[in-house]
Amino acid sequence: MASKNNGLLAIMDTEELISKSSSANYDYVDALGKAILFFEGQRSGKLPKDQRIKWRGDSALSDGKPQNVNLVGGYYDAGDNVKFGWPMSFTVSLLSWAAVEYKSEISSVGDGNKDHQCWERPEDMDTPRTLYKVDANSPGTEAAAESAAALSAASIVFKKKDTKYSSKLLSQSKSLFDFADKYRGSYSGSCPFYCSYSGYHDELLWAASWLYRASRENKYLRFIIDNQGWSQAVTELSWDNKFVGAQTLLTQEFYGGKKDLAKFQSDAESFICALMPGSKSIQINTTPGIYFCAK
Repeated sequence: MASKNNGLLAIMDTEELISKSSSANYDYVDALGKAILFFEGQRSGKLPKDQRIKWRGDSALSDGKPQNVNLVGGYYDAGDNVKFGWPMSFTVSLLSWAAVEYKSEISSVGDGNKDHQCWERPEDMDTPRTLYKVDANSPGTEAAAESAAALSAASIVFKKKDTKYSSKLLSQSKSLFDFADKYRGSYSGSCPFYCSYSGYHDELLWAASWLYRASRENKYLRFIIDNQGWSQAVTELSWDNKFVGAQTLLTQEFYGGKKDLAKFQSDAESFICALMPGSKSIQINTTPGIYFCAK
C-alpha cells in the first residue's frame, strides 16, 4: 500500500475524525480531553497548583530517600501505586510524539508484588517503596533506551519554549543511549515486574530514531542503518514492542530523501496493510471503531 502525506504514516486523521463526530453522537474532543486528564489523576509526588483533579493529594514524597536519590514525581502505572520506569517512559515518548506532530538509569520505584496485595489510595500507601535500578552489572537495555527515547522526544517539544531545559533533556538522553548500547542486556534479567518479551533491539532503534530527529547527528543515523536488520514487520505498537514507532519515524526520513532507510519504510507499510480493513494481508482483529490487537 502506498504511503503519502510526506511519508507520515497515519492510521487515522485526527481532524477528519473530529469533524465527522458531529454526524455521529460521539464527542471525540471531549474524549481526547479526558484522556489527557487521566494522567493528572496518575500524578505522583508534590502536585502543582493547576491540578484539575482536586480529590488527589501529594503522595510518595520520600521516593528514593533511602538510597540518597530524589525520585519524587512521575506517574503511577495504573490503579496501583508503583512507578514503573519502562512503561512510563513509553507513555512520555508517545505524549511527546503527539505534541511534536500535532503542535496545539532508574527502572522502577515500588514493589509490584507487595503493592498489588493491597489496593489503596497513593496518599495512604504503606507498602514498601523498593527501588530497582539498572546498571553495568544488572543491565536493562530496554528501560535505559526507552528513557533515552522519552527524553529526546521531550527535548523537541520544549526546544522553542525552554532552550536550556531542552538541551538538558537531550544531553541526558545521549548519556542514557550510550549506557544502553554499551551495557547490552535484557531487562528481563533485572526486573521483578513488567518485563521485556520482545528483546531490546526495538528500543535501541526507537531511541536512535528520536535522537537523530532531535540532534540531527549522523552517528545516530549510522547506528540505525548499520542495524536495520533488527527491524521486523509486526502487528502492534506497545510498551514492549516499539518497532512500528521507529519505522514510522524513519519512514518520514525516507520520504525526506534518506533512501538508505527503505527497509523501515517497507516494514511500516506492512504494519499498515496488516491492520487496514479490506487489505489482502490483514492480520489483526478490529472492533467497530478502534484498532484492537490480540494474539
